[in-house]
Amino acid sequence: ASDALAALLAGLVAVLVATFIHPLNLNTVIIASLVVLLPGQSDLSAGSGVGLLGAVAAVLVYWYGVPPIVALPLALVCFAMGVLRVTQALRMLVLRASLGGRGIEVVGTDDLARWCQDPALVFLGFGFEGQPVHSQRLYELSKVDYREFAVSPRLLQLLGYDSKPQPDAEIGLPYIHGVEPKEGPLHRPLQNFEGGTLLVGTTQSGKGVALANLITQAIRRGDVVIVIDPKNSRRLKRVVERACADYREPDTFMEFHPAFPERGVRLDFTFNWQKPTEIASRIQSIMPPDTAGAFSAFGWDAVNVVVQGLVEIEERPNLMKLTTYIEGGIEPVLENSLRRYYDQTLGAGWREFPEMKKLLHEAHRGNLKRPSEAASADLMAFVAYYEHFIAQNQRNKVIDAQVRTFRHNREHYQKITANLLPILSMLTSGDLGRSLSPDPFDADDRRPIMNFEKIERAGHVLYMCLDSLPDPSVASAIGALAPADQAARAGMRYNLGGYRRIALFVDEVSNVINQPLIEILNKGAEGGIFTTCAMQTLADLAKRLGSEDAARMALGNLNNLIALRTKDRPTQDFVVETFGKTAIHTVRVGLSHGSDAHLGDFSSSYSTQLTESFEEMVPADVLGKLPNLQYFASVSGGRIIKGRFPILDPDADARHAQGKSTA
Repeated sequence: ASDALAALLAGLVAVLVATFIHPLNLNTVIIASLVVLLPGQSDLSAGSGVGLLGAVAAVLVYWYGVPPIVALPLALVCFAMGVLRVTQALRMLVLRASLGGRGIEVVGTDDLARWCQDPALVFLGFGFEGQPVHSQRLYELSKVDYREFAVSPRLLQLLGYDSKPQPDAEIGLPYIHGVEPKEGPLHRPLQNFEGGTLLVGTTQSGKGVALANLITQAIRRGDVVIVIDPKNSRRLKRVVERACADYREPDTFMEFHPAFPERGVRLDFTFNWQKPTEIASRIQSIMPPDTAGAFSAFGWDAVNVVVQGLVEIEERPNLMKLTTYIEGGIEPVLENSLRRYYDQTLGAGWREFPEMKKLLHEAHRGNLKRPSEAASADLMAFVAYYEHFIAQNQRNKVIDAQVRTFRHNREHYQKITANLLPILSMLTSGDLGRSLSPDPFDADDRRPIMNFEKIERAGHVLYMCLDSLPDPSVASAIGALAPADQAARAGMRYNLGGYRRIALFVDEVSNVINQPLIEILNKGAEGGIFTTCAMQTLADLAKRLGSEDAARMALGNLNNLIALRTKDRPTQDFVVETFGKTAIHTVRVGLSHGSDAHLGDFSSSYSTQLTESFEEMVPADVLGKLPNLQYFASVSGGRIIKGRFPILDPDADARHAQGKSTA
């Protein structure tokens, strides 16, 4: 204000001086004009001075007889300069007023539908595209107290802006979003998200709200949607249910919850496979890692032997059967396999062969040593006949593997499968076992039996609550098994053809990530699976995968990054590395003075230096100061945007309609 007043007074003094100078000539008018046109530190004062000069020039035409051919052009120039200065002043004031940021916005499903009319576009909330000038402003504002430059947001309302500043009680610094006063709906092409999307944010920063917006759009597009939610967010589940009710058939929504199996569906994670070995690989992916990999390999072999045997006798494998035959012994499967083999190769009367009759007689008398209590006398005779009287070129490799397991020392076998049995026990205990190993012939259980192939063909929306708070081990096992089955299904789609877009959303990805999920991130787009993962910190992922390098390798498969508020420094570094660098200008001011004992010996110097350096486009510390629901994002191959997600309230439209009817 003082700068503006000083400049305005200087202009008035110059005009008064020019008025009393005689004789009046063109030089005095020009001098007065230049004095008033001197730019002050305030654009508003310069604009006021120029406007005043225009009026003085017009008066001079009539009072002092200055030729119009001189005064009118001068008045026009002054008026144009005045408009320019006022425009610059208003622009500066708008920028200062926008430092108040934007408050949290709550919208209904009808409002979201207006911004998602084109299914080929993804709505990312409201914001603007990041430019180097916005980075420059962030760096400059970090040096000062932004409150000293703030202007009342009412000015924005007077100028026609939709001003809803961030309340002081909300988390985060408002000026981060206020570096650009103009924001609008953010849309990006759907095909840009085929390479996967990563959501990063600390607790309560807005990951659930972001997922709610993206999931609702996927449901509205008609995608097959699979949501893996370890913590069972009621708000997110309510949004998914409402989206299914608004845009899909009544039976589209399906739920799986380990704590409430009676109200959900039964899931068979071993239903989809092309080769029996796929099931063994699927189970291996959820086993805890071991240093040398030997126990993991033994576990894979144990599962594969049982699966191959069940397929040989034409039984469908499931988790319950695998647990029974690995923990209790392979004997029932081996006996049925040998009976079937002898029927096919030796004919119907194979039990009457002399050698077989002799072995059966010896076995029933107890003369054949049994490796386990579960081995029957008939089985001992069948195995002995197979080992001594069946030629090598006539043997069955599946039966060979079962016989090898049958002859293995039982105590040693239990030791080498120690990593496998706890996992299988967790997945087959109590009601969870009946939910994950469904029996289609159980007439008392009326819950639907689903698998990912049926979900895909019918276009369902599956919401998987893992209930990780009370039972994190079981939740982690289920969450890891689901992507493993989905990866197998993606491989079938890739091999056999057929395409239907599947939108996979994984919250708290550090709880469930495994090699099959990494394969989905890497190759899932070819099979029609488009993944969105949410996590809190890079350290969580590194702990799950064993190292930070492994975590970065996994995240390297995700092409788009949306970063909400993050407090962890390694995570911040990972984010700003993705955003890249830009040129930042820095002004350095130097002031020095000196004197000695002699009177009058005094020296001083003043210097300014403008330097340019490449710095992070988004300062790392700014990520830790973001308000809730606000983010920086790198999408579409490096396009940087600053945005904010609105809270999607399924009941907002109903309350709004009720308020109108009451009014």
